[in-house]
Amino acid sequence: MSLETIQRNPIHETLKLGQSLWYDGLIAPAEFERMIREDGIRGATTNPVIFEKALSGPDFDERVRALGRQSPEAIYTALAIDQVATIADLFAPVYNETDGLDGYVSIEVSPLLAQDGARTVHEAKSLFKRIGRPNVMIKIPATPEGLPAIREVLAAGIPVNATLIFSVPRYYAVMQAYVEGLETFASKGGLLKGLASVASFFVSRVDTALDALLDERAKGETEPAKRQAWLSMKGKIAIANCKVAYREFERFFSSTRFLLLKKNGARVQRPLWASTGTKNPAYSDVFYVENLIGPNTVDTMPPATLLAFKDHGRPRLSVQDGGTAAEGMLAALKTYGIDLDAITDNLEKAGIEAFAESYRKIIHRIEEKYGKA
Repeated sequence: MSLETIQRNPIHETLKLGQSLWYDGLIAPAEFERMIREDGIRGATTNPVIFEKALSGPDFDERVRALGRQSPEAIYTALAIDQVATIADLFAPVYNETDGLDGYVSIEVSPLLAQDGARTVHEAKSLFKRIGRPNVMIKIPATPEGLPAIREVLAAGIPVNATLIFSVPRYYAVMQAYVEGLETFASKGGLLKGLASVASFFVSRVDTALDALLDERAKGETEPAKRQAWLSMKGKIAIANCKVAYREFERFFSSTRFLLLKKNGARVQRPLWASTGTKNPAYSDVFYVENLIGPNTVDTMPPATLLAFKDHGRPRLSVQDGGTAAEGMLAALKTYGIDLDAITDNLEKAGIEAFAESYRKIIHRIEEKYGKA
């Protein structure tokens, strides 16, 4: 790490620009304490893929045995709750210092419930009650079935991380669910100031899908100018998608409807940029992070991306730049016959399946070693 990096901390600089950085993963408690104290990390996110890796360490067997004869699903849930509760306690000072704005740890409902809203609500309430910490956010996939669940869980006064958002239309629906949840919670006498939520908008996976399609279109193009037009959009759609979403965020939370809630203590539902690790080696390893910094946002970074940003990141206000051009780029895709909504729908399905597969692997491993209760 360079002397310049030691003297300046890009994470602290980003915080001054209005963006909080969260850690996407699980590490030893001592390292979390250091990152909170020295680096300014403001929260953490987890998912079944992360738990699949975390629950394969040398102490896994011992922890499972300590839980006794339970179903594999109950064992997994107990292990996840234990980890999240420990981390939430570490972030409690951040939660208190920021008056409940930051300091959250997210835990996801079972990905097998992504199309079952009623069971999602039941599990969300159960997880929040069992963990027993105010600075825990329940992650609920923003599927069509998940949107009513997001609204209902918020209406119960439970912080929500609405996740697996890939498209602007779905993001708008999430913001509507948030406000409806707040309105119901307030009607029951709930204190809006204490209810926080983020909307996890996924980034790099959009470019992974679009870049492959753009390459395919370019290969089949005989006119050099058109071929170049296809290639010129590579690595730009994901950022454009986010910038258009941020414009919707600014418009939505400036509306009369929300401002009435704000007078009673409501906070905006911050966009959380997820999947900001760079998957294409042709792009900078901090490409997505540097281009999505702005007020009232969160970026949850995987370990390698966080280290890279801390080492050589260049924070600047960027998410509001080029909003009109971003809208034009998404419109051009449609003109060229590329259905971005269909692509993001497929990404949502793939994301749910990836989490479900990790969940199944954990359950299968417990079953193999310890059988069913």
